[in-house]
Amino acid sequence: MALLARLRLTSEEEAQLTSQLTKILHYMDKLGALDTSGIEPFTHALDNVPALREDKVSNTPDPDNLLANAPAREHTFFLVPKIIE
Repeated sequence: MALLARLRLTSEEEAQLTSQLTKILHYMDKLGALDTSGIEPFTHALDNVPALREDKVSNTPDPDNLLANAPAREHTFFLVPKIIE
């Protein structure tokens, strides 16, 4: 994995990371052995409903105000110099 990730590791680092990865994989095996057939899947650990405001438009775009300080414009668009021929 270190080669694929292009990491240069010393032999001590390799041994340490190998041990840590082995522990992680054993723990994943333990989790895989659990019977979860009666548990409903969920997307978040908490049942809190986020307090969000209602999604509604509170200001309508006004192109004349938005482009008032534009150096150049064409209708409701910024006019920029051509850079690619």
